[in-house]
Amino acid sequence: MFTRRRHTASTVRSGRSALKGALSNTPARFAIIVFSFLILLLTALLMLPISTNSRTVTPLVDALFTAVSAICVTGLSTVDMSTHWSLFGDIAIVIGAQIGGIGVLSLASILGLTVTRRLGLKQRLMAASDASSPQRSGSELAQGDAIRLGEMRGLLSSIAISTFVIELALFVLLAPRLMLAGYDPLHSLWYGGYLAITTFTNTGFVPMPDGMDRFIGDPYMLGVMSVGVFLGSIGFPVIFALWRYLAQRGWSTHKRFGLHTKLTLSTTLILIIGGWLLIAALEWDNRQTLGSQDLGQTMLHSFFTSVMTRSGGFSIIDPAEMHGSTHLLLDMLMFVGGGSASTAGGIKVTTFAVLFLAALSEARGYDGIQAFGRRIPAPVLRVAVSVVLWGATIVTTATVLISHITSEPLDRVLFEVISGFATCGLSTGLSEELPASAKLILAATIWAGRVGTVTLATAVAATKRSRLFTYPEERPIVG
Repeated sequence: MFTRRRHTASTVRSGRSALKGALSNTPARFAIIVFSFLILLLTALLMLPISTNSRTVTPLVDALFTAVSAICVTGLSTVDMSTHWSLFGDIAIVIGAQIGGIGVLSLASILGLTVTRRLGLKQRLMAASDASSPQRSGSELAQGDAIRLGEMRGLLSSIAISTFVIELALFVLLAPRLMLAGYDPLHSLWYGGYLAITTFTNTGFVPMPDGMDRFIGDPYMLGVMSVGVFLGSIGFPVIFALWRYLAQRGWSTHKRFGLHTKLTLSTTLILIIGGWLLIAALEWDNRQTLGSQDLGQTMLHSFFTSVMTRSGGFSIIDPAEMHGSTHLLLDMLMFVGGGSASTAGGIKVTTFAVLFLAALSEARGYDGIQAFGRRIPAPVLRVAVSVVLWGATIVTTATVLISHITSEPLDRVLFEVISGFATCGLSTGLSEELPASAKLILAATIWAGRVGTVTLATAVAATKRSRLFTYPEERPIVG
């Protein structure tokens, strides 16, 4: 009997050790497990009668979809966010968006650092997997990564400080404007705090029953929200780099920014400005969107829409009323998304930049990829190609399935799927009309987009394999 108990205890300890070792050696898989657990937990909370204004149980599919959208900071919804949820439900959603926005692993490391006053190697590896591209396993993170292990303490401090400072600043700027717009002081404070979190985390949920209607043509409100979305979309490594260099040496050291920071800022600004001008041009004659507005409002609203395609998801113009050509443009901008290790989704602007630079280098006949006086190694290009292929596969599969289930027009389904994959949140209203099976497919697409295609691939193929031989080289015809 005692032998059997010792055997059982030994088996349990072995199982715990194996699980602990697997989670420690594969942070990407741990990220997926934690994100999935939080989604299930939030789903359970949202299904409670106390979470709704009507004190009824929200259907499982709608609660799960909302939980996925909140944790994955997407902003798509199958219910009316301003009327369906009670204060308890809204608080649960905002907390979920906050946790999802700053990253589960980063939040866990911050809490661990606060409690223990030190950051161990294991915690640094876990946080590094959340802040850097997971193209290597934890033991192979090199000195050239965007965020080095030795810098993780500073990065985590910058995440905590920048999140608090930026969201507090947004709250201070938004709450008075909400009061001036006619909301009572208590609701203005609540709406201001809600919008501060959903703006910086790029979630895109709006708590006001009338949405953004009161702020059409309001440069102050739209400008503040655009800045909040921009800061959330460039990524914590970029915020960390800007904060470190500006605090230590000032603007004169801008040439010392790393390649990741330069690529992220330059590509983001190019896409925002290009999208701004193209949206204004394509919708100029559309009386349902920009055609009935004056020049100032047209440029303001087209700029706001371009910024929101980074992953913000707030809308001052109904996407359902836009031209098909504009839908296609927004599809491309949303698919690219924001910066790496940011609250934004998509394939990331650095991925897009690397692919563009590779094509440019090939056209010029250069051997290798160069940018800002630096050479980009070939493994980075392979990761970029993998990200795009995996992303395109996910989007295509979801689009085909939802189109088959609903028989909706392709451009409408594609817009909704890319918005979900890129965790953007812009919508033509299709999400609320989908049957349960299509909602589950779109929720899975959102989850895959937030976890990240590279992280997902790393978790599935966590074991690195090597061969002791090489095959003969032979080049196929390409192009």
